[in-house]
Amino acid sequence: MKYSVLITTSGIGSRLGDLTDYTNKALIRIGDKPAISHIIEMYPSDTRFVITLGHFGDYVRQFLNIVYPAINFTFVDVDPYSGPGSSLGYSILQTKEALQCPFIFNACDTILKDDAQLIPFFQTVQNFCVGDRREDTSQYSTLLVDNDKVRKIKQRGELNYDYAYIGLSGIKDYQLFWDTLEDIYNSQSDDFHLFEGDVINKMLDSVQFKLCPTDQWSDIGNAGELEKTRQFFKTSAEVLEKKEESIYFYDDCVVKFFANQEINLNRVLRANQLRGLVPPMIDSTSNFYKYKKVSGKLFAGSVTRAKFKEFLDWAQINLWKSQEIDNFQDLCELFYVDKTLSRIGKYLSKNKDSEDYINEELVPSIYSLFERLDIKSLCSGIPVQFHGDFILDNILETEDGFCLLDWRQDFAGNLQVGDLYYDLAKLNHNLTVNHEIVNQGMFGSSSENCYILCNSKLIGCKKILKDFVINNGYDWKKVETLTALIWINMAPLHDYPFNKFLFNFGKLNLNRAINDRH
Repeated sequence: MKYSVLITTSGIGSRLGDLTDYTNKALIRIGDKPAISHIIEMYPSDTRFVITLGHFGDYVRQFLNIVYPAINFTFVDVDPYSGPGSSLGYSILQTKEALQCPFIFNACDTILKDDAQLIPFFQTVQNFCVGDRREDTSQYSTLLVDNDKVRKIKQRGELNYDYAYIGLSGIKDYQLFWDTLEDIYNSQSDDFHLFEGDVINKMLDSVQFKLCPTDQWSDIGNAGELEKTRQFFKTSAEVLEKKEESIYFYDDCVVKFFANQEINLNRVLRANQLRGLVPPMIDSTSNFYKYKKVSGKLFAGSVTRAKFKEFLDWAQINLWKSQEIDNFQDLCELFYVDKTLSRIGKYLSKNKDSEDYINEELVPSIYSLFERLDIKSLCSGIPVQFHGDFILDNILETEDGFCLLDWRQDFAGNLQVGDLYYDLAKLNHNLTVNHEIVNQGMFGSSSENCYILCNSKLIGCKKILKDFVINNGYDWKKVETLTALIWINMAPLHDYPFNKFLFNFGKLNLNRAINDRH
């Protein structure tokens, strides 16, 4: 008889703060994959998983179905999953009918760097608890152990203990577990914080639980431990984290998540329009899409001046194909003016702005700058087939040329047509402000000084971009103006100190563009 595996994803993940405002903690990215993938892939591919669903439960269901279509999942909806009447014990109890067999309980915030130590326990059906040596147990339940036998699971913060209990246990005597859990649950009030350890403690009067020691535990249940775990599980691509979206990398595919279903749907539709320029789409759901992983080098790492010039010529031929559309200036005004004013309002709702010196230049307030913009010229765009997030990190250099990644979902609501100038401005932005520089913290914005360190190779690419724009009869000043607006638009989407840098850097460069001092 084999184990089934129970993973409880129904909780709200309150100890992770705003990271779970838009998603479930099991879907928080650790390295290239979400936490739940690290758990799923620890077990044999023919394992049956029982998953409790609550907080953003439909996201968990969608994700597992799109990423692991061949794996046997049983989903159990939990209500309530928060507030009065909720507890981990209550969530587990809802799976009783689905788990009339031996099972392993694996908390969704418990992952292992290596599972070799646990394989003997997984292969033989037995009662066990996994423990790790930890000095600080203020956040964890603990184990008292005698001759490799668990004597008691204790509450958080106990001073007398042998191991920290990591939230991973095997239940051979499942009927005794369910009978015990029901007895405890029925005897307690709604606000009792019941968990699997309370049940195992009662079971110890009748059966034994072996200790399974490990030194490979990674916890993501609180913000501090999450950061430590992320430092171990490195990502293969530099990505600026956003609360309402995420990206996951697998051997043969890439999966994108958007909390906004309309954005997700439009991304899928645009992938069909950009067929041949973007990776082939494999599958999609309301909030996720999956596309084929294309072999190649990320252009952010492989770019040279010669390759950059070649890429611009490639984009001119293959991407920026002229499009016919009425009232394109109205779309540009929505995108450049209305959207920017909305983003400025969002930023100023939490931050102050005024005329001030930045890098020894007197820079007016943002609204004063905006009044000086030549809106008609700014919105006289060139309608083309567009990308929309045209940065080096979204370009793959392949054997056959180039492949575009992470395309924008629309341009002011239009899925077919965008402004060539916006793609040029996004590329120009990225040659100065890029993921590698930002992730290493090589920028700053004090009360009077605003700076970012720049890669000399990318500075050379910027010169090539400027020559490309001028030689093709485009307006370089408009590119620089839109680049500054991009930084201002980005500011409210990020946290301090990056948001402050973006806003001040955007204002500084917008003032220079208006005064034609670039």
